[in-house]
Amino acid sequence: QAQLVESGGGLVQAGGSLRLSCAASGRTFSRSVMGWFRQAPGKEREFVAGINWSIGTTYYGDSVKGRFTISRDNAKNTVYLQMNSLKSEDTAVYTCAADLDGSIFRSSSYRYWGQGTQVTVSS
Repeated sequence: QAQLVESGGGLVQAGGSLRLSCAASGRTFSRSVMGWFRQAPGKEREFVAGINWSIGTTYYGDSVKGRFTISRDNAKNTVYLQMNSLKSEDTAVYTCAADLDGSIFRSSSYRYWGQGTQVTVSS
């Protein structure tokens, strides 16, 4: 059974930075993609970023390109999301996902999900 645990969320002022972590346990994701999604109140879940666990190829949603960076530490089985130049519209619950089967940009393609971490950006 896979388990994904996010951490690092919190309250930050606009223009500030946060780094989210997603620690994976219970199985190996060496041939899969890890993704970050976010969902704000009243809005649909949105793709934020993804990374190929084995070769490190990265993918980003248009709204975060140039501001967010996804990375992974294979030894720690952990994926990070460095978020810079945060805006109020980045406020959402951020959730990591794993075990991709389908489009990396679609939440329905992922089998395992973490519990989510709240990010609040004050303007």
